[in-house]
Amino acid sequence: MTNVDAQELSKFAQLADEWWDKDGKFKSLHDINPLRTEYIQTQCSGLFGKTVLDVGCGGGILSEALAQCGAIVTGIDMVQVSLDVANLHRLDSGVAVDYHLSTAEQWAEHHNEHYDVVCCLEMLEHVPDPASIVKSCAQMLKPGGTAIFSTLNRNTKSYFMAIVGAEYLFNMVPRGTHEHKKFIKPFELVSMVEQTSLTPKKMIGMHFNPLKNEYYLSDDNVDVNYFLVCQG
Repeated sequence: MTNVDAQELSKFAQLADEWWDKDGKFKSLHDINPLRTEYIQTQCSGLFGKTVLDVGCGGGILSEALAQCGAIVTGIDMVQVSLDVANLHRLDSGVAVDYHLSTAEQWAEHHNEHYDVVCCLEMLEHVPDPASIVKSCAQMLKPGGTAIFSTLNRNTKSYFMAIVGAEYLFNMVPRGTHEHKKFIKPFELVSMVEQTSLTPKKMIGMHFNPLKNEYYLSDDNVDVNYFLVCQG
């Protein structure tokens, strides 16, 4: 329980009712979900029949999408009301996902080398010790499995785009969602990974085109949002 920020838990608890409102506070997550789901499938050579752990699953937006690809999905989170929403939506959608209230560290204690794929997206920047999460993800991944992380780079550009622009000018995410000092530079995340059994394989940036109102992936730069794919 030491790697939990009470303010972050409270923040997401207050927003829990909006998880599945595609035009609500989590609209941006719904907008990027097809893109990141397809990317995960590509990096894992398909998901059908594979065991997948979604760390920091929230209301289950990614978890359900991965399950719809044929994966056997478990989602863990530390906000009970978010998990309640996820379970209610699961019953309504009929998509099978197994949700649990747990930190990554607690779950890793009983799930060593258990999953083919471990995803931790848009979560590392919300905990006091992201390296501890990365270590736990590595512990839970089967040898030869795939771990995928996504987070936000820490620089001037990301401050203006992810906080000033996304939160205050365009209302793409709720105000106060992010703290710039918690953003993680790519070399910092790679360093965390290299302290584990994981091997960094690929890094790619996620970008937004305001003219087309769409998100896309490109390795031109990783200045703001980025993915890091690792091999177990």
